[in-house]
Amino acid sequence: MSEKYILLNQINSPIDLKKLKPEQLNDLCCELQDYIIEVMSVNPGHLGSSLGAIELAVAMHYVFDTPNDKLVWDVGHQAYAHKILTGRREEFRNIRKKDGISGFPKMEESKYDAFGGGHASTSISAVLGMAIAAALEGNQQRNHVAIIGDGAMTGGLAFEGLNNAGAAQANVLVILNDNNMAIDHNVGAMSTYLAKRTTSESYNKFKDKIWRLFSKKDNEAYPARRIIQQFQAALKGSLLKNSNLFEALGFRYFGPIDGHDILTMVKVLKGLQRIQGPKLLHCVTIKGKGLKEAEKSQVLYHAPGKFDRQTGKIIETFLSPDEPEKYQKVFGITICELARQNPHIVGITPAMATGCSLDLMMKEFPNRTFDVGIAEQHAVTFSAGLACDGYIPFCNIYSTFLQRSYDQIIHDVALQKLPVIFCIDRAGLVGEDGATHHGNFDLAFLRCIPNLIISSPLNERDLRNLMYTATLAKNPFAIRYPRGKGVSNNWQNTPFEEYPIGKGICLQNGENVAVISIGHIGNSAIKVAQQLQNENMQIGLFDMRFLKPLDEQLLCEICQHYPHLITLENGCKIGGLGSAVSEFLLRNNLHNSLKIIGIEDKFIEQGDVNQLQQECGLDVQNIVRCIKEEWKKSV
Repeated sequence: MSEKYILLNQINSPIDLKKLKPEQLNDLCCELQDYIIEVMSVNPGHLGSSLGAIELAVAMHYVFDTPNDKLVWDVGHQAYAHKILTGRREEFRNIRKKDGISGFPKMEESKYDAFGGGHASTSISAVLGMAIAAALEGNQQRNHVAIIGDGAMTGGLAFEGLNNAGAAQANVLVILNDNNMAIDHNVGAMSTYLAKRTTSESYNKFKDKIWRLFSKKDNEAYPARRIIQQFQAALKGSLLKNSNLFEALGFRYFGPIDGHDILTMVKVLKGLQRIQGPKLLHCVTIKGKGLKEAEKSQVLYHAPGKFDRQTGKIIETFLSPDEPEKYQKVFGITICELARQNPHIVGITPAMATGCSLDLMMKEFPNRTFDVGIAEQHAVTFSAGLACDGYIPFCNIYSTFLQRSYDQIIHDVALQKLPVIFCIDRAGLVGEDGATHHGNFDLAFLRCIPNLIISSPLNERDLRNLMYTATLAKNPFAIRYPRGKGVSNNWQNTPFEEYPIGKGICLQNGENVAVISIGHIGNSAIKVAQQLQNENMQIGLFDMRFLKPLDEQLLCEICQHYPHLITLENGCKIGGLGSAVSEFLLRNNLHNSLKIIGIEDKFIEQGDVNQLQQECGLDVQNIVRCIKEEWKKSV
């Protein structure tokens, strides 16, 4: 650790933090800011969100008795400063790397991580459960704090938690980190409501008066609790009377205050410690605070990759013209092409417009593209409603977040046979975001749902054609594809082709062993087949293209010619392609040997995708080894 971090080098736990004088906290925040920028410039992660929450982290650990008091971060990628302050300063250099610390709070990693937080909107429900547990034990002193920001307040679960907590009158403090951002800019009525609260003229005049009082040295005339009570009373008589959503839900509302004013934050939090019951502190912050480029381009600098720590400029990787495009870009270009041809095509995303490339359609067809906020359940049922009236909704959701809308997929879409098209992005292993973000379960949890067509493209051309086929299918239709680059650029400007639903294809005939794959990972099988040809082993190679309906006719033909079958999928082994083939063999009393290559029954931690593929046995070397083992059995 560099000697320039004079204060930060002294902080090995919040106990050390509390030894600092209040006037030293600003300097500590500056050191934290510089350290996060230093590490993120060479080891990319979630930069903007954590820069915007530094003062919140310092103030909370300075005031509260952690880990006895419970802090829950939501979304967890705001918590880098929290991790550094809680004994992980040196390990922070390896954040999000294999065998390093997680990019999100993780209970088994530290006693200071009260609850894991990779998905949004969970914190209020979690701290309410902790608060009720404390009350049942007779503990009225423990504090329970939910730090919710980066758009997480737009999620339905957050409102369920608020509703329950307000009625329960539990000892809960919700800190709303309001930076008007998720990954993209916040959308919806909640964002507008919060903006009005922070721009009311009379409200802010009174607020400024209160904070000026806070700046005085505490004395008998102006103790912190009395000021807060005065502020609360004034709120009720302000222009915003009867319009405070949080008070209507049973919370005492305080703010908005400057979330980067560390001394004010400390004073306010000390005051709030003395007040029992549900409370909400509204803090206004700037995403990317302290790095000019990140403040200016908040969407881009949410997770910018490597950048120059001095200038903030992103270090661009120059690709050759032949470099394959990302599947996300192919999706974005293709949906625009389809939308030009069909005025009934609409696009829906739960706050991932830039990440999934639906922003391309937003620019060209702003009235037919909808960012609904971090609300996956709503996104699915909203899409179902559009489908009821003849529209063709492309609902693009990352695989890990699709899990949150499972009931809506079953009840609102599949049961009613509504033609919603689910474009499932970031399927399979995604890398450094780790266990909370890998899309390993979608094939398994979707396969058991009636009426749902499930497909996965081998390459970019397949993605285009599956999207086109889905618009003609008149059925719920899922298209699953990974994060990152495809195979080649031969998809551009190609005419659309309708694929026969439920039909796979033979990529190569052979003998003895057949590799049956689904999705992009089939390209690894193609590489393997080419390698084995040099060793005089000609294997059969088949891309199923559809998991449901399964091409049973093709499977019958494969079983007649190949005694040994290997299935290959970038997803969990239980319930996926391998399970489907195993069920087919059992149902038809077939005795071909079957080896399933997929992800074992465990959560996979963070790391480079290539490293994780090796760990899970999805790498080319392991596939070659498995094929050779099966080949030996035949000869």
